[in-house]
Amino acid sequence: MRCILAGAGLLSLSMLRFAANLSMLYTEWPFLERYAQAAQDGFAGVECLFPYAHPAAEVAAYLRDAGVQQVLINAPPGNWAAGDKGLAGVPGQEAAFQRSIDTALDYAQQLRCPTVHVMAGLLPQGLDRMRARECYVKNLAWAAAHVAAHELTLTIEPINPRDVPGYLLNHQAEAHEICAEVGAQNLRVQMDFYHCQIVEGDLQTKLQRYVSNVAHIQIAGVPDRHEPIPCEVHYAHLFAAIEASGYRGWIGCEYHPRAGTRAGLHWIAPWLPGAPRAI
Repeated sequence: MRCILAGAGLLSLSMLRFAANLSMLYTEWPFLERYAQAAQDGFAGVECLFPYAHPAAEVAAYLRDAGVQQVLINAPPGNWAAGDKGLAGVPGQEAAFQRSIDTALDYAQQLRCPTVHVMAGLLPQGLDRMRARECYVKNLAWAAAHVAAHELTLTIEPINPRDVPGYLLNHQAEAHEICAEVGAQNLRVQMDFYHCQIVEGDLQTKLQRYVSNVAHIQIAGVPDRHEPIPCEVHYAHLFAAIEASGYRGWIGCEYHPRAGTRAGLHWIAPWLPGAPRAI
């Protein structure tokens, strides 16, 4: 944390890097126009769930024109409209999973995006959970090896079962255990404080325990997934803990605005690049 003297107090300059999630923010505009809108509000990075409705070259052009960095995309999840939430842990979908990784790799290269989130999927009804987990580990090992030469990091994310009932991966500890089992340096965990708070809480301790294997952080207000401030989580405290932890990755703002994107952005002003705040 860099500090400066100002008047009678000490001010800090935030080193946190926030990325706007364009699947949830700026939905007042068509998807491709959201890149420029995010840049206008001071975001240097953006993320999104699925950019695949638009050709990669077209997305890349809007990205370059806006002057922001694409920091995260999700691999295609299967048939999202039909309820699919990923393919990695779904036995029988191995071929479709491999195609999804190829598609994600192509987009990541054209968008110069360093990180791809690989969704686990829902536990098929009647299937033993250990069978799904074995499939998950095997698919992740294949994917990590497949993209290793392209300097691409893959992430897995525990998701709460209230929002996504039946999702295969829910807990931080298991996500890190799976990464260790796969043993690939380019497979890491995406830590979403919203999901973590709903499932298990103890956020600062979880961060400190696992931060060395966390490649991406996401935030949202709890319990309603609106702006992170105010909510039941003390995010100002967590932001200080993130800075102290040495984490220098991106923090994705993955929430649904209460009343329009810009109307709710007041919370982020103290943490935008160069913005001083009292400590």
